[in-house]
Amino acid sequence: MRPYEIAVIFDAGLDENDVKATTDRVAETIRQAGGSVGRIDRWGRRTFAYELKHKTEGIYVFIEIVSDPPAVAEVDRMLSLADEVLRHRVIRQPDKFAGRGSAEPSGEATTT
Repeated sequence: MRPYEIAVIFDAGLDENDVKATTDRVAETIRQAGGSVGRIDRWGRRTFAYELKHKTEGIYVFIEIVSDPPAVAEVDRMLSLADEVLRHRVIRQPDKFAGRGSAEPSGEATTT
């Protein structure tokens, strides 16, 4: 099992329910393959620096997962075929960063 982060940019013209349905489908695919889904960070609607497929805005979602490579390959295939996804990227995280969103602060950056 390896940690990954999946960045997905959805078409800004979609309803929030469509974005949630695709995100849930990704999470269910990972869970069925024996992996686990961590934090799902929804950034919402953002303006692009340049046009992407003749669009100027998109809805950003980041999903942290821990899974085996074949399940991640299936999610990658599923997102590349989805019409509602403008762009996506699967990034393998270093093992030391796995679960960083749920870990307790280590005390390195304390404020006084």
